[in-house]
Amino acid sequence: MAAKDPYQVLGVARTAGEDEIRSAYRKLAKRHHPDLNPGDKAAEERFKEASAAHALLSDAEQRARYDRGEIDAAGQERQPEHASYRSYAEGGQGPRYRPGAAGAGASGAYAGFDPEDLGDIFADLFGRGQGPGQGPGRGGAGPRQGRDEHYRLELDFLDAVNGGTQRLTLPTGKTLEVRVPAGIEEGQILRLRGQGGAAGPDGKAGDALIEIGIRPHAIFRREGNDIQLEVPVTYSEAVLGGRITVPTPGGPVSVTVPRHSDSGTRLRLRGRGVPAHGGRPAGDAYVSLRIVRGEVDQRLEDFLREWSAEHPFNPRQGMVD
Repeated sequence: MAAKDPYQVLGVARTAGEDEIRSAYRKLAKRHHPDLNPGDKAAEERFKEASAAHALLSDAEQRARYDRGEIDAAGQERQPEHASYRSYAEGGQGPRYRPGAAGAGASGAYAGFDPEDLGDIFADLFGRGQGPGQGPGRGGAGPRQGRDEHYRLELDFLDAVNGGTQRLTLPTGKTLEVRVPAGIEEGQILRLRGQGGAAGPDGKAGDALIEIGIRPHAIFRREGNDIQLEVPVTYSEAVLGGRITVPTPGGPVSVTVPRHSDSGTRLRLRGRGVPAHGGRPAGDAYVSLRIVRGEVDQRLEDFLREWSAEHPFNPRQGMVD
């Protein structure tokens, strides 16, 4: 079965940017995730198609090769139609459908594939260890492959931003060590090959597909690769300026508050957002200042009363008639 055009699968134009592709994938993945549609094979297929499409289009090099017609939607090198027909007619094995594999390292249409792969096409696509002619009650030459298993891993905000290794405990009690790349986002899928369902005799174990969830942070908010945060400052710091220490995902940083700052003044910390990942540069951190009153005594009240009389100012002027 030929893989569908990834742009059509995700419902995006060929000119779509990374953010649009990622957003389209997230919506489809959440709608058709097998855990939310138990027993719905159609939903499972749409989920797999969306994952494969996103894997190809999120890789800039493979996307460019696909757009040039050098590889097909399954990431395999394009071959003349008659060559593929001849290989099947002569008993050869066609390429295996591997979402995200993109045919890397293959020197020809069938390089790197073993004789079991023809049956595995159907295992990957339909979640069954059955190749052609291996339906229920019928014998088949290919080995049975284990099913892919679907799990969800909830990450703390900073673990998702900075990456690292997480341990996932399965319902069976088995644990998996999951390497989380820096900058991973809500709804992305990690594939752990061979960590899924057990295989039949001489077969291959399925994969573990791990959907990522991210818990919100009390201070940080992510927008793309940038980090937004609000930092309180005193009257004195806002008016007189000075150095203060602010948190960032990579650790505390010393910054200068400009003199005569106000609530809402925004400071940009270059490269202090989400670390560089996947060929994308590091994001920035944006610090918004918020003036807090602090302790008030009689001397401050007397000063402000006198000062306000000498410096009349209405910040709401023009808001009301």
